[in-house]
Parts: sequence; C-alpha cells; structure tokens
Amino acid sequence: MGRFVVRRLAAMLVVMFAVSVLTFLIFNVIPNGDPADRMAGRNSTPVQIAAIEKEWGFDKPVYTQYLTTMEKVFSGDLISYANQTNVVEEIVRGIPRTFALAIGAALIWFSLGTALGLYTAIRAGRFSDTLVTVLALIGVSMPVFWLGALASYYLGFKLGLFPNGGYAEIGEHGLWEWVKHMILPWFVLATLFVGVYSRVLRSNVLDTLNDDYVRTARAKGLSERRVMIHHVLRNSLIPIVTLWGLDFGLVLGGGAILTETVFDLQGVGQYFAESVDQLDVPPVLAVTIFGAFFIVLLNTIVDIVYAALDPRIRLS
Repeated sequence: MGRFVVRRLAAMLVVMFAVSVLTFLIFNVIPNGDPADRMAGRNSTPVQIAAIEKEWGFDKPVYTQYLTTMEKVFSGDLISYANQTNVVEEIVRGIPRTFALAIGAALIWFSLGTALGLYTAIRAGRFSDTLVTVLALIGVSMPVFWLGALASYYLGFKLGLFPNGGYAEIGEHGLWEWVKHMILPWFVLATLFVGVYSRVLRSNVLDTLNDDYVRTARAKGLSERRVMIHHVLRNSLIPIVTLWGLDFGLVLGGGAILTETVFDLQGVGQYFAESVDQLDVPPVLAVTIFGAFFIVLLNTIVDIVYAALDPRIRLS
C-alpha cells in the first residue's frame, strides 16, 4: 500500500506540472495577439500594456514567461487589472463559501444516491423502483439555474421559508442562520447528481448479487442485512467512490458557478464568472490553475481510497 501511495503522489505532481504548463500555453501562447493587451482589459492604454508586458516578461523567452506566471500565481503577487484587488486574497475569501456549498451538496447527493440506489436494487422491477427511476431522470434533466431560480423564488421570496440568496458567516450570524442560507443551494446542486448515483449503485448491486462470494455468504447462514451491507454494498460502492471524487473535484473546480451565481454566495465560482464577464485575465488564470489542481488532488485521494477498498488495485 505504501508503494502505491508514493506512485500516485509522484504521478499527481507530474500531472499538476503538465496542467500548469498547458494552462499557461492556453492563456498566453496559443491565442493570437499580444497577451499583455488581453490582460490589460477593454479600456487599456499603450502605457499600461507596455508596463504589463515588462512586469510579466512577455518580451522574454517562453520558459521565462512560464516561470514568471507561476511565481505570480503561487506567491500571491497577482493583481486584477479590472478592480485592482489581490486575486489570491479574493480566492481565499471565496474558498470557504465554495467548500461549504460543495461539501454539503456532496454529502447530500452521496447519501441520498446510495440510499435510493440500494432501495431500488432491493425493490427492482416494482412500482417504487420505476417511480424512483422517473424522478431520477427528471432531476438530472433540470438545469441548475432554472431549478435554483424556482427554489429561490417560491421557497425563498414567496413563502419565506428560506433566505432569498446571500451567504451568512457563522461567526457573525450563527450556525443556524448559516444552515438556512445553505439549504437551498445544497439541495439544488445535489439534485443534479442524486439520480445518477442511485442508478449506478442500483446496477452495481444487482450485478454483485449474482457473484459467487455473495452466494457463499448466504450459504454460511449470514443474515440478509449483513450480506447486503458487508458484502454487496461495500463492493458496489467502489465505482461510486470514484465517481464521487471526480464530481466533487469538478464542483470545487468550477462546477458550482451557476449555483453560486443564482444564490449570490460570492464564492470562487461566482468570482470566476464575474472575472470572465469583465475579461479580467489574472483571476481567470488563477482560478483555472487552482481548480485544476483541486481536481487532480482529489482524483489522487480517490485512487488511494479505491485501493484501500479493493487491494487488487494496488497491483496496477
């Protein structure tokens, strides 16, 4: 297990380096035109463009430009040219909000998806199985901005059951007020994933029920509850864990942009969307790199958890 972890960590560092190079090329090298002109924004002057070109080393070789860019991103010395704020500080300010949204929604979609998947597998072919399948397809098909707008309007504005958007800091407003502000965003974002997880787990459970070791466990006289939880569910969860890690990384890496924007959470995703709207390159560059790194890191963690659940993976 130790060697497997070391190999995965080494591979993670290589992938992160490749991601940083690719991101740099996409932003500064591949597009036509002067990168300093793009970075200066819409209302730039020749003097500002010349200063940016010198500051970022765009008049120097490509490898020097790459090192300068990475130094600015990871040292915190990255300034938005649209509003003159420190990009890394803005990202750090928004990270707790994005994490709160992603973690809460991820726990909901994993728990509900697992419960519904196991339930429909046990009740396969019955009316409840068909009903959950239909509801799952409806949930997956609904656009998050549309569902979020409906939930915010009817449950927040019309009925007043929940706050109509915004974010409440725990230190200022208390835990309950924070939860009230997050309930709608959590469930709106989780709705997109619950149906997929329930369908995937249902299929895995039905396939696992026919395996030899399950029949052997039943032949030993184990209770059906113990067989389902300790033998069937544990092995069926392996693909779900992989899927959860990928989806959670994607949400942290920018998949929650629409949810944050609809509910005005002012997280990293909303900051990214506003920067794109303003053609503000430094924040977009930094968020892209950090988001990609989060995805790579979480994929590595998922691989390690996968190996812990299934020792055969360690041999690969």
